[in-house]
Amino acid sequence: MTDEEKTLIAYRMERAHEAIEEAKMLFDAAHLNSYVNRLYYACFYAVSALLLTKDISTSKHSYLRSLVHQEFVKKGLIPKELGKHFDLLFDSRMEGDYSDFASFKADDVSGWLEGTQKFISHVETLLQELT
Repeated sequence: MTDEEKTLIAYRMERAHEAIEEAKMLFDAAHLNSYVNRLYYACFYAVSALLLTKDISTSKHSYLRSLVHQEFVKKGLIPKELGKHFDLLFDSRMEGDYSDFASFKADDVSGWLEGTQKFISHVETLLQELT
């Protein structure tokens, strides 16, 4: 792995952590669609970093989703529970960003922060093993 790839991985993980911090502020301000968006993007950035360990890069969200399952969940590197959390965020982000009148209830989505933090933490552990 090149120094440039390591720098890009670190940058993407930094973006993941920033997105989590943004999500917290958005939840506190009751901007729940944006909260869900930032949780998804936290995972998106982390998976994008993880894919670099396999020399894969994509900006296509649906392709990235399939790669998460193909390269990591099916191989047991990411637990199925975390794969399902990523899918939940993917689908919910699509709904919140593109569906008219989409809205989320705080009680329904408040626990998603913890799931996202677990996802990010697991990715960081994998990155330490793979880089």
